[in-house]
Amino acid sequence: MSDNTNKPKKEELFSVKNRKLLSNPMGKDNPITVQVLGICSVLAITVQLKTSLVMAISVMAVMAASNVIISLLRNTIPPRIRIIVQLIVVASLVILVDQVLKAFVYDVSRQLSVFVGLIITNCIIMGRLEAFALSNKPWPSFLDGIGNAAGYGAVLLTVGFFRELLGSGTLFGYQVIPNFLYNIGYVNNGFMILPPMALIVVGVIIWIQRYKNPELVDVS
Repeated sequence: MSDNTNKPKKEELFSVKNRKLLSNPMGKDNPITVQVLGICSVLAITVQLKTSLVMAISVMAVMAASNVIISLLRNTIPPRIRIIVQLIVVASLVILVDQVLKAFVYDVSRQLSVFVGLIITNCIIMGRLEAFALSNKPWPSFLDGIGNAAGYGAVLLTVGFFRELLGSGTLFGYQVIPNFLYNIGYVNNGFMILPPMALIVVGVIIWIQRYKNPELVDVS
């Protein structure tokens, strides 16, 4: 009897609809390449892959937790102050994340500088709170937060990968381009570490995605 009663619950938790909350932001509903949100951090902190990874994890933690909290409070928040409540929740979580980063990865925390604090105003987070968490239950809200943060992080890591590799010849701070290439004349592309190149890389990603999915052109 226990197996029969638990099975529908498991199926409901990982239903097709819930799985799409995780998968759609990774592709045809990506918050950066389709919705064009959260571009600022992509331009600012993707010079190195390490900072990109830490920022992606930080945003995922904040987004997942804030979505769940707002979903739990959705029936008790007066509509007139909902934005204030959302900001308070996100700001509190960002402070916790910032302190954890300073405690365990201080060097990366210094490199990220004020951009950790600017997670508070990340339009992806506020957008999902307003559009999804305020009208859905905690579990779908959690999946929505994880999915959108993963879609954001995937672009962040892709841009960070190419900028660090081509701009510095390293990945995660370790040299990956062999010395013999430098000896025969290879030179790192200094333009890749400049903010405009981040925008160009994102533009290339958007072009590739929309070339493979022509229906996205109408959405944009």
